[in-house]
Amino acid sequence: ILCLFFWFIRSFALRAQDRAIRAEESLRHYLLTGKPVDPRLRLGQIIALRFASDEELVELTKRAVEESLRADDIKKAIRNWKEDKHRV
Repeated sequence: ILCLFFWFIRSFALRAQDRAIRAEESLRHYLLTGKPVDPRLRLGQIIALRFASDEELVELTKRAVEESLRADDIKKAIRNWKEDKHRV
């Protein structure tokens, strides 16, 4: 029961953090383009895009949707890496 309890605690915390990342990146995309983020983007793609600089975000977002890029492919395509020092 304890193992299950700890697993649930960890999974809920990760989901909450993923939700926060989705909201932050959606807001950043909106501020840069004036348009909402494409709903076809998957969560893994959005999480990978958080490492892109503002200059690259719009282009990489379009490529991610059009070419169905995986998260690893998005990370490899980033030229100007932006660290995420606040993730727990």
